[in-house]
Amino acid sequence: MLRRSLLFTLLALSALPALAQIAPPNPKKERHFVFDYTFTVKNVNAEERVRVWVPLAHSDAFQDVRVTSKLGDLPMKEVRQSEYGNEVLYAEIPKADKGEYKFSVKYDVVRREHVVLEDGKPAARRPSTRISRVELARFLEADRLVPITGIPAQLATQETKGAATPLEKAKDIYEYVFRTMKYDKSGTGWGHGDTLWACDSKHGNCTDFHSVFISMARAEKIPARFQIGFPLPIDKRSAEIPGYHCWADFFEPQHGWIPIDISEAWKHPEKKNYFFGAHDVNRVEFTMGRDLELSPKQDGKPLNYFVYPYVEVAGKEYPNVSTAFSFADVDNSVATAR
Repeated sequence: MLRRSLLFTLLALSALPALAQIAPPNPKKERHFVFDYTFTVKNVNAEERVRVWVPLAHSDAFQDVRVTSKLGDLPMKEVRQSEYGNEVLYAEIPKADKGEYKFSVKYDVVRREHVVLEDGKPAARRPSTRISRVELARFLEADRLVPITGIPAQLATQETKGAATPLEKAKDIYEYVFRTMKYDKSGTGWGHGDTLWACDSKHGNCTDFHSVFISMARAEKIPARFQIGFPLPIDKRSAEIPGYHCWADFFEPQHGWIPIDISEAWKHPEKKNYFFGAHDVNRVEFTMGRDLELSPKQDGKPLNYFVYPYVEVAGKEYPNVSTAFSFADVDNSVATAR
């Protein structure tokens, strides 16, 4: 797994000016909804050990999350993960006593708009708090599929020529990904967040778009983070959710963490400027990070990313898991979310 040493990243960070994490502004919009996360582990052989990890959405500056129900055929305990602060529900049984195990988590969520830039300029003056270089160090390192040397570093150097500040460099990288990538889930290889594959194929989904951005940003010594959760359709008050959505942010010393969503910008080009500096309310975040070693530790390899339940049977990853996700707006919040 590709990693820079902590010493190296700290030296890189030492070149940055004073690091200020800017507090969030008063939200312009919010969306209030309930979210159902349900899955079933199927066709389990009797007497085999079953272990289940479930990503758990939690509150932060831009979403208030309340778990209204946790139901499962096995007892679940909540475990906070050390590296990124993700929350996980964990369950296990030493010897399976049935062929199927069902689980369900229901949420009540208020998601707020996150706006730092408007047309590339600060949206508002806000008080700042300190953030340490140690906290930022991990977000300058490579991930297994997100290298920071070779092709992405060469592209970053090429595309940021003439940029004088980290913000200008990040905008150049954003424009490059928007211009060269196509949101296209045809064929195979997409969806892994493999930077080198995406640089070569020039298409993919949100994981591929944002992996290219993160690789190039980190190559230019700009800390960048990967976040994943689920999208909410803007034109519906309730619906099933077919799959995940992911996005990113990058750190700029004068403005703190700046949100971006290049794949949504590609799908809605009229919002390209908006999504450089903002995340809308039509989402819920579950976890952050790549190459995740869970707690309790899984027997398998680190997770590429974590938004669906991860199950092991007899010490091996177990894919026979069906999932269902859905949401419903509460009151008229969808009207203020548009």
